[in-house]
Amino acid sequence: MDVALESRPHDSESVSFWADPAAWFRDKNLGRQFWTFFAVAFFYDAGFAIYVFLFNLYLLDRHFNERAIGLIGGAATLGSLAGLLPAGMFARKFGTRPLLFFCLIAAPLMSVIRTLWMWEPAQIGLGFLAGVAMCSWGVCFLPAIARLTNEKNRASGFTLIFSASLVTATLGGVICGYLSQWLARTGLTLPAVEVKRLILLASCATAALALIPALRLRVPAPSEEEAAQEAEPLRKGWLHHWKLSVFLTRFLPLMALWSAVLAAFTPFANIYLSTNLRIPMTQIGIMFSVVQIVQFSLGLLAPVVFRVMGLVNGIVSMQLFAAAALGWLAATHNAQLAIVLYLIFSAAQWMSAPGLYNLLMNETPDKDRSTASAMTMFCNSLAGSGATAGAGICFTRFGYPPVLFGITGLAVSVAALFRLIIRPQSHSV
Repeated sequence: MDVALESRPHDSESVSFWADPAAWFRDKNLGRQFWTFFAVAFFYDAGFAIYVFLFNLYLLDRHFNERAIGLIGGAATLGSLAGLLPAGMFARKFGTRPLLFFCLIAAPLMSVIRTLWMWEPAQIGLGFLAGVAMCSWGVCFLPAIARLTNEKNRASGFTLIFSASLVTATLGGVICGYLSQWLARTGLTLPAVEVKRLILLASCATAALALIPALRLRVPAPSEEEAAQEAEPLRKGWLHHWKLSVFLTRFLPLMALWSAVLAAFTPFANIYLSTNLRIPMTQIGIMFSVVQIVQFSLGLLAPVVFRVMGLVNGIVSMQLFAAAALGWLAATHNAQLAIVLYLIFSAAQWMSAPGLYNLLMNETPDKDRSTASAMTMFCNSLAGSGATAGAGICFTRFGYPPVLFGITGLAVSVAALFRLIIRPQSHSV
């Protein structure tokens, strides 16, 4: 054990970040390779937070309608789903680092091509390929942090990286909202679509900068025990592990339906606010930044809510709050009220997520948790892909308010079914 670590007067629980940030960082003893990966994650998250926020608005400016945008978004989600299993097998065979390099090269490259090639069939195909490339980040992210930290500082490592991604997303919203005004003050006046394309290309370049620290990254190989656990599904066959408990037969369909609710509206939220309510880009950018802060702040309150109300009641309450905000959003023509309602919707659905995954883990035996997580991700992605494509078609054909009311009805139904069907055996939060 590190002698310096043993001699410190503080332990992990006693050092407060806000009281003494320097002492907190020393106490966590996060190594050089962790900070190298932190830099990789910082550039990658900064680039794609901006890209994901702005891309659909850019497609709208390039005369793509909601039907096309839904198909493109659905293809990207489907690509992410299709790439998960091959990416996991590749990482087990060749290691995390080669897969990480594939992601850091392929994802920005696909995104640049998507920005420049404005042909609908190509956009659908490129969306699928971009999903395949970007899913590799999720496969690399968790194992890399786990191997670059230990049990004492792992939670702090996750917190630092997620907090940094929140900050970059917040700044990205401000940049997206005000860049055209900043350029105008310098005397450079560009059409709105050209400003968006400039931002998208710059975001791809920012994500590609992650390659620089990645060249110095060394991720330790898994231990023999970890490698044996990871190889277990391959030896016995994947279908051997895909056995549904009574709880999962009830939980998975409801979780997939809730994911469909979110996937049917969230990708189109910026478009709805921009086209139907005529909210300017500056306000949408600020709103996106505020959403990050609200989600972070209320996410900290989620454990308290679930402790007071119980997991299922807390989940149902958040789902009903989200449904009420969405229904009111569909009915209002007031732009400022719409922004407030969207913030409420975002906060409520964000707060429901910890409860949903906590419930899943509480009701699943430890040996089955990895499989249950994979099954949940698979069902959510499949439902989300179909919901995004279907919602885009419906928005084009029927307009926003009727479809949003329909999504609201589905959200209320999911909440009611959660309350009626889910019967947790564990009472811990």
